[in-house]
Amino acid sequence: MDFKRLGDWTPLLREELQKPYLSALNDRVEKARQSTEVYPPAGREFFALEATPPEAVRAVILGQDPYHEPQQALGLAFAVARGVALPPSLRNIYAELQADTGLTPPDHGDLTAWAQRGVLLLNTVLTVERGKANSHAKWGWQRFTDAVIRATNCLPQPIVFVLWGAQAQKKASLLQTQAPRLVLNAPHPSPLSSYRGFFGSRPFSKSNEFLTAHGEAAIDWSL
Repeated sequence: MDFKRLGDWTPLLREELQKPYLSALNDRVEKARQSTEVYPPAGREFFALEATPPEAVRAVILGQDPYHEPQQALGLAFAVARGVALPPSLRNIYAELQADTGLTPPDHGDLTAWAQRGVLLLNTVLTVERGKANSHAKWGWQRFTDAVIRATNCLPQPIVFVLWGAQAQKKASLLQTQAPRLVLNAPHPSPLSSYRGFFGSRPFSKSNEFLTAHGEAAIDWSL
């Protein structure tokens, strides 16, 4: 994996990057790529951090692990490549986006524009084997992404943390700071849980209300 792609995140993660587990994780992912298909493609493992440098972060949306079917995973939580059918969770996110903001959902699942506007779309596990959800969940990725979450939490600017589902909400314990923060909890947007409170949670407008109240520009959620 190309850790140089971490860019401006590198100084904030310098201590973590020197820990032995991360070298072992890198070796394991590289070995897996030699014998199986691993998503996202090589070079895209850190795309969420590459697309949203620390000084740009205004909101964080946490996902679990990458999509595990061919041509889906982009390296951004919940996003899929253009031309790929929208997964059910993303369809529900778009439905809530329209209900919350009035924006017409796009016909694609590429969320790169959000990332470029300061929305850190971070999965807690950054690789997966084809056809096997959560297959890399115990490889050490969560230790690394916990460090990313802590580093994000230490940034000086106002930030919204959007925690959808039980797995994401476990990260709330990492969010303790004096800086302006808003933590939005809701059920996961998957079909299994979306009707238990995800729909109607209004994360997009609530994020912008918080940001503008703290002197920041609202996020453009259009795609």
